[in-house]
Amino acid sequence: MKKSVRLLPFYARFAHILFIIIALIAICYAGQGILSPILLSLLFAILLRPVAAFLNEKLKIPNVISCLMAVFVFVVFFAEIFNFITYQVADMADDWDKIKSNLHNHYSNLQSYVQDTFQLSKREQDKMVSKATSGSMETGKSVMGSTLASFTDSLMNMILIPIYTFLILLYRTHFLKFLCKLFEPKHHPKLEDILNTIKTSVQSYIRGLLFEFAIVSVLTALGLMIIGVKYAILLGVITGLLNLIPYIGILIAGVLTVAASLTGNSDLTILIGILVVNVVVQFVDNNVLVPIVVSSKVEINSIASIVGIIIGGAIAGISGMFLAIPLMAILKVIFDRIESLEPWGYLLGDDLPKTFFLKRPRKSEPNG
Repeated sequence: MKKSVRLLPFYARFAHILFIIIALIAICYAGQGILSPILLSLLFAILLRPVAAFLNEKLKIPNVISCLMAVFVFVVFFAEIFNFITYQVADMADDWDKIKSNLHNHYSNLQSYVQDTFQLSKREQDKMVSKATSGSMETGKSVMGSTLASFTDSLMNMILIPIYTFLILLYRTHFLKFLCKLFEPKHHPKLEDILNTIKTSVQSYIRGLLFEFAIVSVLTALGLMIIGVKYAILLGVITGLLNLIPYIGILIAGVLTVAASLTGNSDLTILIGILVVNVVVQFVDNNVLVPIVVSSKVEINSIASIVGIIIGGAIAGISGMFLAIPLMAILKVIFDRIESLEPWGYLLGDDLPKTFFLKRPRKSEPNG
């Protein structure tokens, strides 16, 4: 049977692979509400495994209590960040009237500029704005509905993810034995190598993300303090968190920072300063932190990362975008160690020289 499968023509094998990929994407899309919290819990369990092992093996604490303590520390860490953001946002809400006043001043200044430049009266501008936003009410209702549903799902995940993480840590040995039963004993060394590599890669990647979050938060907060933005620490933490969401996160953080700057004054130089701070922090993040701290841990090339993030976002939204890179790293580890799947691992990988200029290919290497 195996020989007949190998003798299939390329187009037949490609059709099989394409069908499997489409089926997997359809399953992930249909079951995203179930799969997303489980996969997130799996990543967090891999991250917390050394903590639970230290408590269990070094301090001789029973396994159940060790797993529970590891998850408890994890939950407390994020709960403190959430509480800090909540209290600061509540204080910011007290400045809502000032934000509206400064926003109105900016809008008036913009209208005056348009009137002087394009000879459009403020009344004509108001008509154009009113016409452009005529359908905003229906859009707003749909957005509110989707936001409420998203908030409900997020609240449910906040309860389920710690429970799943604890159970995965607790039944870790049980799951490993299950995997061993799926394969013949002669394949167990390769299985062990795959699992150990996945564990190391995921732990390094998530630790890198946490380090990136801390550095981006500190740099953003310091920059906003220097230019005199109110709630600089809060905005720095929010920027660091949103920066974990590829591409769109930093844009949302920039909009929030601009809105928060209106609590102080309506000076346009503050807005320019915020833009400069965001550009500098993103330059440091993209050219220093991401290549050294994050990308070096997973060895996924840039185009595969972008495509994976887009597909993950289309399937499961923000959680899908966050899961895309570690899941691709896990797939690459598996592909690299299975001979028939090795070309796909190479496709996901990044073998470019770590220099600004590509080396001249050797004579034995095909030219691109």
